[in-house]
Amino acid sequence: MPAVAVIGMMIGLVAYSPTLYRLFCAATGFGGTTQRAESDPGTVSERTITVRFDSNVAPGLPWRFEPAQREVKVHLGEQQLVFFTAENLSDQAIAGHATFNVTPQTTGVYFNKIQCFCFDEERLDAHQKVDMPVVFFVDPALATDPETHDVDTITLSYTFFRSRNPDNAKDLSRFVATGEPDAVRGSELFGKRCVACHSFNENKAGPRLDGIFGRKAGSAPGYKYSPALAEASLRWSADNLDRWLADPRKAIAGTRMPVRVLDASTRRDIIAYLQQESRDLSKRSELRPVGQGAAHQNRNE
Repeated sequence: MPAVAVIGMMIGLVAYSPTLYRLFCAATGFGGTTQRAESDPGTVSERTITVRFDSNVAPGLPWRFEPAQREVKVHLGEQQLVFFTAENLSDQAIAGHATFNVTPQTTGVYFNKIQCFCFDEERLDAHQKVDMPVVFFVDPALATDPETHDVDTITLSYTFFRSRNPDNAKDLSRFVATGEPDAVRGSELFGKRCVACHSFNENKAGPRLDGIFGRKAGSAPGYKYSPALAEASLRWSADNLDRWLADPRKAIAGTRMPVRVLDASTRRDIIAYLQQESRDLSKRSELRPVGQGAAHQNRNE
């Protein structure tokens, strides 16, 4: 029986070792594995660092893949948007997936991606060419770690391989900012980027969002706004929301919201979802029996 138990444990370790290894790398930055984050830390250091970009395509994938910029200089803690260009050189749609790491490898635990094409299997149509966004920041804690405090350059490397799971690939055309708004994708992005602070039916760290379209900024009931936003003389429209999400503190000087959504296609789809959800909530409210709304309100007071 002990031998059977040991064999079972060994089989289990073999079965789960790839998953455990990925989790270990993600948690520790081992091998230059980067981290995932929902937003930047909100504090920006005076210290700058150069981030360089490297791109490769594995044999068997007829794509051209390269960074739109070879390097950028950023402050530690500063959210940065860069682009990589992918082009399918073949006559058929092909799905690919990207592996990635940073060097020096000790910086992996401090390199945080907020948005990246490398999170998913990706599909390009025949001869399609797309600019793909990557949003990242380098944690200011890098400057206080004895192993990384003197690092002044990080290289982010990608290699695209042909996908083994093409049926579940996402369409890279979603990154085209001039494309049609996609409320379904917006719902997914809202769940990843916004739901920690915002809800449609209650105030959380941020104000409730039901009825946001056409509403005066800084006027959601029961929420304590910054003086800058409470006194702002604008109403929320798609254009105003786009400017706000791109850089809240630039849109309205003195506001407290630290989170920025730098990628235009991401903002477009989040706004499409907000607009759709607002319409749906309005319709449900109109269909609610007379008196039900008041009873519901009393229960929450």
